[in-house]
Amino acid sequence: MNNNQIRNFCIISHIDHGKSTLADRFLELTGTVDKKKFHPQYLDMMDLEQEKGITIKLQPVRMLWCPQSRNDLDIENWKLKIPDSKQEFVLNLIDTPGHIDFSYEVSRALAAVEGALLLVDALKGIQAQTLSNLELAKQQNLVIIPVINKIDIASASQIKEAENNLSRLLEIEPTKILKISAKYGTNIEQLLWSVIKKIPNPIKEAEKPLKALIFDSRYDAYKGIRAYVRVIEGKVELGEKIYLIRTQTEGQVKEIGYFGPEFLAQKGLLTGEIGYIATGIKEPEKIKIGDTITKAIDIKINKVNPLIGYQEPQPMVFAGLYPARNDDYNLLKQSLEKLKLNDPSFVFQPSEISFGRGFLGGFLGPLHSEIVIERLKREYGLELLITAPSVSFKVVKKDNKELFISSPVQFPDFNLIKEIFEPWIKLEIITPAKYLGPVLKLTEGLNGKYQKTESFGAEKSFLIYEVPLRELISGFYNNLKNVSQGYASLSYEFLDFQKSDLVKLNVLIAGQKEDALARIVPREKAYIEGARIVKKLKEILPGQLFSVPVQVETGGRIIARETIKAKRKDVIAPLYGGDYTRKRKLLEKQKKGKKKLAATSAGIKIPPSIFLEMFKG
Repeated sequence: MNNNQIRNFCIISHIDHGKSTLADRFLELTGTVDKKKFHPQYLDMMDLEQEKGITIKLQPVRMLWCPQSRNDLDIENWKLKIPDSKQEFVLNLIDTPGHIDFSYEVSRALAAVEGALLLVDALKGIQAQTLSNLELAKQQNLVIIPVINKIDIASASQIKEAENNLSRLLEIEPTKILKISAKYGTNIEQLLWSVIKKIPNPIKEAEKPLKALIFDSRYDAYKGIRAYVRVIEGKVELGEKIYLIRTQTEGQVKEIGYFGPEFLAQKGLLTGEIGYIATGIKEPEKIKIGDTITKAIDIKINKVNPLIGYQEPQPMVFAGLYPARNDDYNLLKQSLEKLKLNDPSFVFQPSEISFGRGFLGGFLGPLHSEIVIERLKREYGLELLITAPSVSFKVVKKDNKELFISSPVQFPDFNLIKEIFEPWIKLEIITPAKYLGPVLKLTEGLNGKYQKTESFGAEKSFLIYEVPLRELISGFYNNLKNVSQGYASLSYEFLDFQKSDLVKLNVLIAGQKEDALARIVPREKAYIEGARIVKKLKEILPGQLFSVPVQVETGGRIIARETIKAKRKDVIAPLYGGDYTRKRKLLEKQKKGKKKLAATSAGIKIPPSIFLEMFKG
């Protein structure tokens, strides 16, 4: 295959703007997938993706297309020169997520391609992640092809407004923007022509030593970890010995091939191609996303400099992950290592609290944490106890030592603390003007700093705030979608750590401290949050044979309490008439038994589902 016939590109957009549907049309048009096997959102391989209707993982696919010359294609307006219709092209597409929590997936995909389709929903227009993903693509110097989707359901004025806003954003003529319907396949063939014409083919570097960039990976118990790679220089073939520069690890090509999107074994990969290499390496820690694969013989003969790779993602949200059964600790550890191969933005470290050993997980956001926890349950059969989500705090002790704390359990005694700093972010919200009032009302409770409001197009507002990150992990994203009927969107970036007046809330159930439920809150919200916690626990905790007090304390003082009433057996039901003293004796005996049971109980066993319910807020 000639390099001139290869095009590597991805689709980027805000969530729900039609990326997966557009990928479906590409698969149909190129005949990549058998019609009998085809189903909507074909590249969304995970059950979770199908259920939630969102893309979570990047997914590559290799498509072969031999265009047919046609007179009815509107190529003239786009100034496209039709290639030789007998020529077959290799189109390597990487479908990407749109949610802000999975932006690291997008950045990795962008580093493996030469161009990107920037997809915008004609109904919703430019959104927060449209801007964020566009900025990522510009950093990689990619060719951007702007596309407006959903012209089948949008009005002419909506299409025109989206076209004008997109042309101003990219500083191009509106006529250079392609308008499609991914649902019905309108103008999809023209779009593929545009990909071939506008996106450059990979630079031919076949004679140089092998350099292949790892942009994803997956565990295989038989052939070792499969590394998803883009070959930047050189070539690699089946059976060759390879070397991972960053981890200084040798392996052997047990299998090599393309994505169809299933694994399609081949004899080798050439410069510019995207594919996979089964490395024969079975230790997950030896495969790093962003590492460079070269040949073992090349590293001995030549000095092979590694590729730049990727900037390590910084976790923003933390939560404890503990096995419900202590015997499952090793299984949890192995599962986390395997999952990290497929999700390098997830990090973890050992942790231990009152009910046993586990791990502290770091995530890019609330949805990311929810997805990781659900994957651990489904893919590895784990039953987990989850601590309340938190952010990373900087604590300065009275001896001026600095600590970075990622869990309330790690907090030192408050008598030892001099100052506490928490992460602040720049929050950007784009909302239609008609929802500006409800959105402003929602943001009033953020305890942040309003910066400014700008007009964005004819009927949209662009709001900028500086807020504590912890405000976003308590359901703000869902609340924003609710008050705007799904039309508002947000994006954020880390600013710095700022001083805050915070306290730790400890939760006691039947007098026993539950570390997993502890959390850090602003001092002024301690009573409100404490009351909310005990009220929710009273609603969801299963009843016992004795009364169970649920309390929240801070600084040695109880600030909130609820009592879960005891389950009661009707001990006087067998009695028919007679002296009331007989009934009273039975009731007194029952009361004493409950007190004795409560005093001798080793504590309340909390079901894992309770922790998950509290985790969701």
